[in-house]
Amino acid sequence: MRVKVAGARIIDPSEDIDGVQDLYIADGVIAASGGAPDGFAPDHTINASGCIAMPGMVELSARLREPGSEHKATIASESQAAIANGITTLCVPPDTDPIVDTPAVVELIVRRARDVGRAHIEVIGALTHGLESQRLAEMHALQQAGCIAVSNAGRTISNSEIMRRTMEYAATFDLTVMTSCEDPWLSKGRHAHASANAFVAGLDPIPAAAETIIVARDLLLAEMTGARVHFCRLSTRQSVQMLQRAQFDGLPVTADVAAHQLFLTDADLAGFDTFCHVRPPLRSRDDVVALRAGVRDGVLSAITSDHQPHELDAKMNPFTETEPGISGLDTLLPLVLRLATEESLPLTQALATVTSGPAAIAGLKRGTLSAGARADICIFEPTASRTLTPESWWSMGKNSPFMEQTMAGTVRTTLIDGRVLYEGETAEAVA
Repeated sequence: MRVKVAGARIIDPSEDIDGVQDLYIADGVIAASGGAPDGFAPDHTINASGCIAMPGMVELSARLREPGSEHKATIASESQAAIANGITTLCVPPDTDPIVDTPAVVELIVRRARDVGRAHIEVIGALTHGLESQRLAEMHALQQAGCIAVSNAGRTISNSEIMRRTMEYAATFDLTVMTSCEDPWLSKGRHAHASANAFVAGLDPIPAAAETIIVARDLLLAEMTGARVHFCRLSTRQSVQMLQRAQFDGLPVTADVAAHQLFLTDADLAGFDTFCHVRPPLRSRDDVVALRAGVRDGVLSAITSDHQPHELDAKMNPFTETEPGISGLDTLLPLVLRLATEESLPLTQALATVTSGPAAIAGLKRGTLSAGARADICIFEPTASRTLTPESWWSMGKNSPFMEQTMAGTVRTTLIDGRVLYEGETAEAVA
């Protein structure tokens, strides 16, 4: 199958390309951009005039809820939601049920994703058995089964000796350790950022130090062990400062930020809005400013949706009894575009945080439109707006504080391996 994408503004951060030109696809890979290869005759032409064509987005943390919580979402529903929003690769954390701590669970997810046949699904294996922070998981076996990295999901390993051993073991197999930073002694049973807002609301506070203590420890352990470490969903000013210094010193460390942390603050908890119940908690305006600066300066090289779909009942209880998390696939691209506008970021830099940036962190040869790369492509209209409603929402999880907002950036076509898997309003949401 040969496809020509005609008249698009091609933005490929990996190649520093931003200009109107044609894109040529053959046999599932990028054949050329600009001029057609000799003898190229397209079987299908996509008229992308007025649109931006970029590499398909790579999402570093998408909980698909399968296996174990199919009442919240499924691989089928969230894969369809992904491609409808221009996301072609989903990285799945290991906190499924059962936990991804054996090759059998990896194979189960991979087989199910293959049967669904939509977005690429990449599996992150467990750092410890059962995510219980006691015994190291069989990382080599997980890597052989296809895991791209290892993580303890949102469960911080409080024992520093065990964390040191996990880093050493992972480094042996050149596996990236993805770490979440929240000291359980300062955060267990607590729900909001330590501020006047939490005090007024009567919510037990989680200080910024709950994150920065673990960030500092894991940076020291990364230096000690030589492990490649990725810091997931940072939320505080001090964390950004420490990462910036570590990167300057040459440590092989990277970090991401959740999209909602770039827009929402703890002030948005007013009225006990359970859709704003997230971990790490929403922080202060000063933290948001620092996180945005971290993106602008390249310290935070990826923006993630931190996708956590829930059934609405999970958000209907009193604030402290609700399940944390936001359904984020539907808002990832619009929020990145909004950030670019508000911070006057070049689109090549902003879009790198959801394409080449996360692809590099995950060690994937994706997030690029270079010749020979897999033809995973998102074509969107940057000025076309849509109002986010439960009816237009693709994910099974409708839990988002951005619901009913109007956002610019509407995906028109998504290709995976050169195949058009989503095209405008012709696709149907998966129930």
